[in-house]
Amino acid sequence: MFRAAVLTLSDRGARGERTDESGRVVCGMLEGVPVKVTGYEVIPDEKEILRERLTSLSREVDLIITNGGTGLSPRDITPDVTLEVIDRELPGIAEAMRSEGLKKTPRAMLSRAVAGVRGECLIINLPGSPKAVREGLSVILEVIPHALEKIKGSEEDCGR
Repeated sequence: MFRAAVLTLSDRGARGERTDESGRVVCGMLEGVPVKVTGYEVIPDEKEILRERLTSLSREVDLIITNGGTGLSPRDITPDVTLEVIDRELPGIAEAMRSEGLKKTPRAMLSRAVAGVRGECLIINLPGSPKAVREGLSVILEVIPHALEKIKGSEEDCGR
């Protein structure tokens, strides 16, 4: 069983002015794979706070899923900070989510979400809306366990 942390980036959520529905969707969807959510936080869209949480959590869990802060607003910093802390980018994950999202809305192309590996931890950015989280995570959910196994050193072939 892999361990996961869910980080919701929302200034209003961190101030208690908004209920975090997106993070709850992530937690619920992860129940369908061999992943146990051991951490869940709502934090403001602040670079230093996100950098510290990604760095710290990457030593404690196998998977970090962020939601929120992936767009074009000046305070949308999630992809930028993620790129700063990861060792290797996994562009196929974000490309797959954007590709599927484009089937539903042209606005999907505005997502700057990224995914990558820091040490032995997989970090994936998701958008902030519950609908976008459901749509994006459903595209990649089945590959997450295999990705985690490979990151941990599994020598199993990737082909079926």
